Amino acid sequence: MNQLSIIGPTASGKSDLAIKIALKIDAYILSIDSLSIYQEIDIVSAKPSVDELSKVKHFGINVLKPDEYFSVDIFISLYKDLVKKCKKDKKNLIIVGGTSFYLKSLMQGLSTLPIMTQEIKESVDKQLQNLPAAYNLLCQKDALYMKNIDKNDSYRIEKALLIYEASGVTPTEWFKANPPKPIIEDLTIYNIEVSRETIRERIKKRTAMMLEMGLIDEVCILEKKYSRLPHSMSSIGIVEVLDFLDGKITKDEMCELVSIHTAQLAKRQQTFNKTQFIGVISAPLEELEEIILSQLPLISGNQTEF
Repeated sequence: MNQLSIIGPTASGKSDLAIKIALKIDAYILSIDSLSIYQEIDIVSAKPSVDELSKVKHFGINVLKPDEYFSVDIFISLYKDLVKKCKKDKKNLIIVGGTSFYLKSLMQGLSTLPIMTQEIKESVDKQLQNLPAAYNLLCQKDALYMKNIDKNDSYRIEKALLIYEASGVTPTEWFKANPPKPIIEDLTIYNIEVSRETIRERIKKRTAMMLEMGLIDEVCILEKKYSRLPHSMSSIGIVEVLDFLDGKITKDEMCELVSIHTAQLAKRQQTFNKTQFIGVISAPLEELEEIILSQLPLISGNQTEF
């Protein structure tokens, strides 16, 4: 099995390119997108269409319900399972998406966790019944680790408490003694170069298309079914529609804000991709397909011929 990754800012054409390449090299596609992972969030996430999904088998899409928690360790587990499937099915793998933080996590890996007995889990469960007290305890013990954890983030508070109870040391001390190991040792990464002016124009058109497809109705259904509490409901495209529904902004202002905030996200994605990866092959979209296909025999591993 060989694997490669295609990254780039939102609306740069990553999904279309990945499908074209996958069809030519007999590959599965793993989506690294923080919204496409959720079922029912279809228009907001701009996930591939039913027709596109039917052309090539995608993974990392429609995995969780909008009120279920998603984290890096869940994504890494998903990746490991997919690698096994690719090897079994004799398929190659293309990792594609805008949330490059997940790709970075694959390359850096995660630290191992201490052994957690049932007794420890039950003890932590009891402590979590008073979440503020559990949060304050952790802040006192490990202010450095807790400074980036919200007082209402029960998932990360639970994880930190489990580490502390199981190991007898603070999370900061544990991770210092147990550094992460890379999940992917060697990966060829291709980045789509695109001007910010072009991205802004594409985002503006895509926002208008999302509105025509039923963006407002989708958000209404999501709010009714899941409330506004899940983390997924604070995403770009959802927040602005909720403000419109609350009468805080007009429909035109809503569309403008979705475009602005998405363009700001694209800028952050471009900065992240530029600063967090080494040896990336970058080129405009119209040139990248030919570059990828010409370099396939050189891609790391060479365990399977393309």
